[in-house]
Amino acid sequence: MMNTIPAYSGARISGCWTLRADGSGGGEGSLDRLLPSVNTGPSPRKRTTSQCKSEPPLLRTSKRTIYTAGRPPWYNEHGTQSKEAFVIGLCGGSASGKTTVARKIIEALDVPWVVLLSMDSFYKVLTPEQQLLAANNDYNFDHPDAFDFSLLVHTLRKLKQGKSVKIPVYDFTTHGRQKEWKTVYGASVIIFEGIMSFADKELLKLLDMKIFVDTDSDIRLVRRLRRDITERGREIEGVIKQYNKFVKPAFEQYIEPTMRLADIVVPRGGGNMVAIDLIVQHVHSQLEERELSVRAALASAHQAQPLPQTLSVLESTPQVRGMHTIIRNKETSRDEFIFYSKRLMRLLIERALSFLPSQVHIVQTPQGEDYEGRNFHGKGITGVSILRAGETMEPALRAVCKDVRIGKILIQTNQDTGEPELHYLRLPKDISEDHVILMDCTVSTGAAAMMAIRVLLDHDVQEEKILLVSLLMAEMGVHSVAYAFPQVKIITTAVDKQVNHLFHIIPGIGNFGDRYFGTDAPQDWSDDDMDEPSY
Repeated sequence: MMNTIPAYSGARISGCWTLRADGSGGGEGSLDRLLPSVNTGPSPRKRTTSQCKSEPPLLRTSKRTIYTAGRPPWYNEHGTQSKEAFVIGLCGGSASGKTTVARKIIEALDVPWVVLLSMDSFYKVLTPEQQLLAANNDYNFDHPDAFDFSLLVHTLRKLKQGKSVKIPVYDFTTHGRQKEWKTVYGASVIIFEGIMSFADKELLKLLDMKIFVDTDSDIRLVRRLRRDITERGREIEGVIKQYNKFVKPAFEQYIEPTMRLADIVVPRGGGNMVAIDLIVQHVHSQLEERELSVRAALASAHQAQPLPQTLSVLESTPQVRGMHTIIRNKETSRDEFIFYSKRLMRLLIERALSFLPSQVHIVQTPQGEDYEGRNFHGKGITGVSILRAGETMEPALRAVCKDVRIGKILIQTNQDTGEPELHYLRLPKDISEDHVILMDCTVSTGAAAMMAIRVLLDHDVQEEKILLVSLLMAEMGVHSVAYAFPQVKIITTAVDKQVNHLFHIIPGIGNFGDRYFGTDAPQDWSDDDMDEPSY
């Protein structure tokens, strides 16, 4: 994901630091990615890379910034999470510039997978009586009781643990939550901002860094007037009444006293770039310390072990052996490679479906007789392909599984670190209740497959409901997946014994995606490599 980050060598942040207006210091002891356009025409094309070393790893559009760098592993070779997201808590009075500071930090960090979480999303749902008070500017939104701290702590804890969460969307016009909640997943850094960010003991435990934005009260009042009148449709009299009755007293009683809890106090808000640079340096050093090396650990583990019982290999009949002979042959034309690959995929998917739970189901035949058969016993079936090569298996799944839902995950290998990185995911809603068929064409070390499984588990899919299907796997990849996720069923058409120093399966099949789509592979490709998207 990230470029090499220098170790933090600036001022100590374990105590409380105040960055003054002159910049001097005094101490007092969170995306959809763009999908590649795939050309399946007969003429070969060159690959394009997702990021150029000479330019920053992002694309800017008129509405948003899209990062082309990916999220590195957040789990170890055992498949369990070994690092949590780094959480920055931003506190300060209403309209003090907390969101501006947060956005400046995000911009200066220049790393992907940063989530900005606002405390405003966690206002409690008002009763009809409270709605009337709010309409007359007589409800205190600046009191700790106005916030749903239980939901907030639960949500932030899950997000910090790397889980997928749903965030309520609060409507300041109606003073209620919208029906649709926002799904957030995959944060490396979480910036949490709100007026009561330091008001709850359990919430404070989740914050790795606490920042207080200190802004003059007159400036905050002017900003609040401008915001509430222009953005929230309030009348000026009502805004001033609410400020004097609730906002100002709440700041003096609940917010200002929490300044002593801050690691850094930032006067002037987003204009204090010295403070922001200090914060960014510290976060960079923390991210650098948390970097993991998963693929290297996989390459040195589980050698000479018997193949796991969770593995099912398609019977090597003369037909299956013959199809492997054709697709493994480097002289095979692209048309024949696609044709026989599709045949194997169909057999593989049919085999995978036999491991889904079923129950007895009796039907009546046209002759009026009962027939004792079986049908699927589960909530639903979802197919998830690891882009790009895994996407070629989707037609086989759709051909035998009517109305199956499809999700997609894009994982690529970082050419500098050799580690897999998550770039994009699109999963159906309520996937947690489904049996999931995870599709990838080749698995060598298992690094990409493990990341995809970890993503599914983070979305609350049960491990025993995941089936990993692959045309060809190396023993190393089988062991890696089975060791990390012993309840995942693994189905393949063949298992090769070796992986070379470039992570190529030996004897192997070559780069499946390039042979299938007619693209040229770079010299340093690996069988776990997900193909580079064209941005």
